[in-house]
Amino acid sequence: MFRKMIHGLLNVSASQSYVPYQILENKQMLYELLTQPEDFLKHIRRYSNALTTTLVFGWRTPTYEDDKMKQLFEGFSEFSEINQTGIAALVDFFPILRSLPDFLVKAQRKAKQLHMAEKKLYVEHWLRAKDDIRCGTIKPCFCVGMAKAQAQDGFSDDQAAYISGTLLEAGSDTTSSTIYAFIQAMVLFPEVQRKAQAEIDQVIGSNRLPTMDDLPNLQYIRACMKEALRWMPTTILGAVPHAVTQDDEYMGYLIPKGAGVMNNVWAIHMDPNRYPSPRSFDPERYKDDHQSFADAAANPDPMKRDAFTFGAGRRICQGMHVAERSMFLGMSRILWGFNIMPTLDEKGQPILPDPDRLTQGFVCMPEPYPATITPRSKHHAEIIAKEWTEAKANCLDPITQQWVKLPSEIKAI
Repeated sequence: MFRKMIHGLLNVSASQSYVPYQILENKQMLYELLTQPEDFLKHIRRYSNALTTTLVFGWRTPTYEDDKMKQLFEGFSEFSEINQTGIAALVDFFPILRSLPDFLVKAQRKAKQLHMAEKKLYVEHWLRAKDDIRCGTIKPCFCVGMAKAQAQDGFSDDQAAYISGTLLEAGSDTTSSTIYAFIQAMVLFPEVQRKAQAEIDQVIGSNRLPTMDDLPNLQYIRACMKEALRWMPTTILGAVPHAVTQDDEYMGYLIPKGAGVMNNVWAIHMDPNRYPSPRSFDPERYKDDHQSFADAAANPDPMKRDAFTFGAGRRICQGMHVAERSMFLGMSRILWGFNIMPTLDEKGQPILPDPDRLTQGFVCMPEPYPATITPRSKHHAEIIAKEWTEAKANCLDPITQQWVKLPSEIKAI
């Protein structure tokens, strides 16, 4: 029931209606990159989080300093830390350990603390959305439909909070991590950046930002998106385990019915038989691939699939369509407006990040690294500033920075 409900929010038709939301958040991100380029990770995270809160709850996150957004990302980091100890796995495999006092199992104590903070955050979000519905002030979003489903089916507020909270987690962390990895790739592979910018200049020119209508004509940018997902998969073990429905055999090993199976995305993406020189960022691998993320993930020929980071099978990520649009707008517009270069050390030498140093945990990303992001020209900078100024004036309350006028396309959601 919950998966069907989420499908109504994230299917390919509905996701097209969210593009105006994505465009506004994208324009703010570009302006922040223009004015505060050293904090580029914060701007990328705000971009993905604000879009997700809008789609799920009906309000946006106007600043990275929002306490609830910071709590979300800090919770990701703390959860990753306790999973690195090995104690968490032992508690999972040997449930009897759960009966031990918390002071003997520190990871369990920490997990309980994180759960209570997480639950409080998600329930507050959900109850705020319900209040907005009762007051008639809610913007079109997922929680409107979920409130109707709750009234009909009677599931609890805790359940509703975790359904919406899971969407918030998934939308906030994975897209931002992939764009962050893409910027690292542009630092390390400048020839790819030059080629991508040349395509953008030829198709778009310098007088306007790329739009979703340009995607079919920006094949190299599409290839960069796919290579970013392959080169730095955020969910390196496929996000969640699956279970086999009947006994199976692989390379002489019996896999009994019901056994858990992990989708080792990293191993697939780094297989030199599929992708020669796999740690090279090479969009040319996809020069003839015009599939969308969803088409590639569902291709019956496994050798033509290239989106394993979204999972596989019946429980594949339903946010692919939204993620594809967010990534295209993010990557194409960043390259349209900015040059990305290594930061220089005190001796004037470039500081090159190590692409194999990743954060640990459920969702991975490059460890923090420096980069120098500058506008490609004064003309590009002026357009970025003008686009954000007009978007704010037309759509947002000047004090709260929340939506006061939705683009006409949103009404169809």
